[in-house]
Amino acid sequence: MSGDFDPALLRTFVAVCRYGSLSRAADQAGRAQSALSTQIRRLEEMVGKRLLHRTGRGMSPTTEGELLLSYAHRILALGEAASARLRERAVAGSVRIGLSEDVAVAALPAALGRLKRSCPQLHLEVVVDDGERLAARWQEGTLDVALGVCAAFVDEPVETWSVDLHWVCGIDDVPRPDQPLDVIVYAEPCSWRRLVFDELTAAGRDFRVSLTSHNVGATIAAVENGLGVAVLTTECIRPDTMRVISIGPDGASSLNAQFGMYASTRLNESGRAAVSLLRESLHGWTASRLPRHTELLAT
Repeated sequence: MSGDFDPALLRTFVAVCRYGSLSRAADQAGRAQSALSTQIRRLEEMVGKRLLHRTGRGMSPTTEGELLLSYAHRILALGEAASARLRERAVAGSVRIGLSEDVAVAALPAALGRLKRSCPQLHLEVVVDDGERLAARWQEGTLDVALGVCAAFVDEPVETWSVDLHWVCGIDDVPRPDQPLDVIVYAEPCSWRRLVFDELTAAGRDFRVSLTSHNVGATIAAVENGLGVAVLTTECIRPDTMRVISIGPDGASSLNAQFGMYASTRLNESGRAAVSLLRESLHGWTASRLPRHTELLAT
């Protein structure tokens, strides 16, 4: 091995591992796929090992890649921490942050925690609401920063990322193929609700709405108690009480939601610094892995 690790190469490697393909990682970064491929080759040349191999569904890390991935997370996190500490004195005051509920129960609390530890003089006021009402609060100008589903907002985000959505049912639930599928959906207005109906229709599945939920917690509880299947983010899946399933005949699912971070143009210097730190935390956020066993529902 020669040379020091370039953080840019490590970020690309982490992104490819997270999204499972060069093309998806390139789309998320807004860069050419060839540029990311070149960076991966440079990293492999640096360590003298093959780090990724192709699978039927994309790319996954080799044994050596898994080892490097664990170090890459720590190296990038240390870099973020060092950068944050160097700017700590500049960040003070109050910032009002709005989170859609699906974000609030996923990985963002960890990002907010890093922000607070890096900026102890900063007062965070966090508002949690569903996507549509959060977007309304944003339009009313009552939030400094908002993080939610892009479909609910009309403004351009300062940062975007894609979150995979998965069909789940209770661990002991066995949906019958000869009966309409019981589905748990979020109350209107909700962009996920439309995604769910579109995928069920495309898969040719008969279904009925068994429960309409107004929050993620109620949806999780309903799934765990066998009231039906639902769509959840990776972070909301509880492997001890849920199974990841596929409603399509080939086991593939393309459900995902585009999330965005929105920042007010009226922020003062401290607010802008806080947004910068939060964006860095988002760059370091890697989704938990999907449970390896995804079961096909009979059709």
